[in-house]
Order: sequence, then structure tokens, then C-alpha cells
Amino acid sequence: MATYTALLDQPVHAPSCADESRGPREPREPGEPLLREALGSALRAFRADRGITLRELAETSRVSPGYLSELERGRKEVSSELLAAVCHALGATVSDVLIEAAGSMAVHTAEADLAAV
Repeated sequence: MATYTALLDQPVHAPSCADESRGPREPREPGEPLLREALGSALRAFRADRGITLRELAETSRVSPGYLSELERGRKEVSSELLAAVCHALGATVSDVLIEAAGSMAVHTAEADLAAV
């Protein structure tokens, strides 16, 4: 599993929700991963790195194997409580998993930027 560090060259401006000059939300880029997909991949990577089966993780986290499978495939949104339970069962922190997910999303963005050059 890779470790990621985000470095920003410029300050990031995040418009407020009240900023009506933004107009309608633009659709996501084709192939751009959703957060739920990135989180699912990160959870699967943590589980695989630890040699834990889906069934073992389900028993430890008290989440059904079917639901865990859907989380790992990015088909279900995960609540913060459920994410914390699964991370705890994996011996990881929520921030570890979020950093892994954000890193994979950043890699996708960087690859798309390079392809556009």
C-alpha cells in the first residue's frame, strides 16, 4: 500500500455553499473515481494487506459480509460510524483509510492532468 502526501503549490479557494455565481454543478470527469469507490478500494487494500478474509472482517466489525463486499466495490456509501467500526476491526484509523482513498483519487487527477498535456 502506498503512502501519499498532498502538497499544494497555490492556496485553494473553496467557494461557500451560498456562492450563487458558481452556477449548476458540473458532472464529474469520465473515469473520475467517486469517494465511495476510493474508500472501498482502500478498505479492500487494508484488508488484503492484513490477510483478513471478508468473512473474518464481517465477524470482527459486526457488519454483514454482503454489505462489506458492496462497500469494497464502491456500491454503497459508508456512514462515519460504520467506517470507524470497519477500520477498528482492521487495526487502522479512519484517517489512515481516508488518506489512502484521497491519495488514490489524487493519483487519478495527476494522471488525467498529465494525459491532457
